[in-house]
Amino acid sequence: MTVASDGAPPGPATSDPATSGRTLRPGSARGRSKGGDRTGDHTGGGGHGDGLLAAAFIAPALLGFLVFLLWPTLRGVYLSFTRYNLLTPAEWAGLDNYRRMVHDPIFWESLRVTVEYVVINIGVQTVAALCIAVLMQRLTNSSLLRSVVLTPYLVSNVVAGIVFLWILDTQIGIGNEILGALGFDHIAFLASEEWVVPSIAMINVWRHVGYTALLLFAGLQAIPGEVFEAARVDGAGELRMFRQISLPLLRPVLAVVLIMTVIGSFQVFDTVAVATTGPGGPANASNVLQLYIYDSAFGRFQFGYASAMSVALLAVLSVITIIQYRVTRAGETDLG
Repeated sequence: MTVASDGAPPGPATSDPATSGRTLRPGSARGRSKGGDRTGDHTGGGGHGDGLLAAAFIAPALLGFLVFLLWPTLRGVYLSFTRYNLLTPAEWAGLDNYRRMVHDPIFWESLRVTVEYVVINIGVQTVAALCIAVLMQRLTNSSLLRSVVLTPYLVSNVVAGIVFLWILDTQIGIGNEILGALGFDHIAFLASEEWVVPSIAMINVWRHVGYTALLLFAGLQAIPGEVFEAARVDGAGELRMFRQISLPLLRPVLAVVLIMTVIGSFQVFDTVAVATTGPGGPANASNVLQLYIYDSAFGRFQFGYASAMSVALLAVLSVITIIQYRVTRAGETDLG
């Protein structure tokens, strides 16, 4: 009789031809193989259940994407090759809508106004947001301050447009009252050809700059603090650290933010529709492309032509996004 290592007598030995005369006891690795197989089967079943659960969570978002994004896009591309007024079936027109668009002076003027708005909005918003983000990183980590900075973004574009329409009113607006108190003449911010586009841009800068600043602030927080400490040891000042450390290392985040803000700026509509008078503002000075598309579709029922302009805008945004992504190297980082 032999005694097991734990002091208990062993059970009866079993013989297996594959073991060439060796003895195996119940509870050995081969004796447990069936149980191990059952465990593997159980794990596989759990993985299958996890896949179904993941599909259940993804399904609503996927359905929304298909119904509200993909299908309208494909439908719009089709309608851009037709004559369609919502009351009669669509009639195939080939490239007629695109030929009309190329020779339409209002389309090109609307595109010029939109580009002017985008340049002002992106330029001012990016610089202001970057300054706010750097100040928040250098001076304070207060969550309250971040909440205050983000507050304008919680206001809808329509509400912001109405509020600034009152503030910038030529006769009773508090903005012009302040200018009058300082000895300046009243300015028709939203009723003059010279001021309407910059005024609309500033309204949207006020609303979006906090959100953009928080995105950049998050990017700055990802930069290791040791980099700034080493720069301080070498005698670098705040301006030099911003120029040679913060800005280069922030480039991937800044590139993505620029891509997002450019796309959003090209789609400006509600602020212009609410804050300006008439379908295109004073002398069509604020007739941005989205407003012209809306007027062509729902004002003149030229859905085919409006769809063609929408497809053209989609193509322009796609080209701009690709160029921005490549030029700014948004997918790369300088952090080693």
